[in-house]
Amino acid sequence: MLMKKASLAGAFFMSAIWLSGAQAFCPAPSGLAPVAVQRVVDGDTLRLSDGRSVRMIGLNTPELGKNGRSDEPFAVVARKRLEALVAASDGQVGLLPGKEGKDHYGRTLAHVYGANGANLEAQMLAEGLGFQVAVAPNVDLVTCQQAAETSARQAGLGVWRQSPVLKAEQISTSGFAVLSGRVSKVQRNRGGVWIELQDSVVLRVAPNLLGRFDTALLERLEGKQIEARGWVLDRSRRGGLKEGQARWMLPLTDPAMFQVVQ
Repeated sequence: MLMKKASLAGAFFMSAIWLSGAQAFCPAPSGLAPVAVQRVVDGDTLRLSDGRSVRMIGLNTPELGKNGRSDEPFAVVARKRLEALVAASDGQVGLLPGKEGKDHYGRTLAHVYGANGANLEAQMLAEGLGFQVAVAPNVDLVTCQQAAETSARQAGLGVWRQSPVLKAEQISTSGFAVLSGRVSKVQRNRGGVWIELQDSVVLRVAPNLLGRFDTALLERLEGKQIEARGWVLDRSRRGGLKEGQARWMLPLTDPAMFQVVQ
């Protein structure tokens, strides 16, 4: 369907608007003031005209190449698509700040909406141009963002055209990954809950996040096949790797970041 641009004079977002397809996910709240976008940095980051950098909540797109590394698949496509979405919104977007307002790089954390009321993270997810991520406490839109990603995954769009899911033993570098493996051991100690996947990767739920998880479920995971996502860390680089420990660790930041497959 052809989308008409909402008037930027007066109310920025229309409360009653026909949304179709991906735009049905995560509809906009009322009363968001428009802000001007200076440029799109990559598929999940904007630079505003007021100088702020905005990291979109719940979306992680493939990385553009830096320091001699090549672009990850769909990284350029994701950036160009976000540029097109911002352009279709007359270069202005609405921001809904997260409960945690900044990340450790000083970027503003916010949900981003176009002038037609569409949530741009959900739009990108529904087109398969990124991965849904959940980092507490900014998890208010997890359910609708998961639904957007699921629609792309089922349709085999973008990053889901060929499965990006790695087996735990295939992990060979730090950075964002979606991985699967069978749980060989679950331990709980002062450091939280540790879920080992076939001696290759250990998933960790930190003590301060345990309240968000069903710990009884975590303790029953042994022998089950699970899928998890997040930012893999190389423990050998920190000098904290002891004999017999898995080199790779993936911190689980929210229950939405893993699921039992079987």
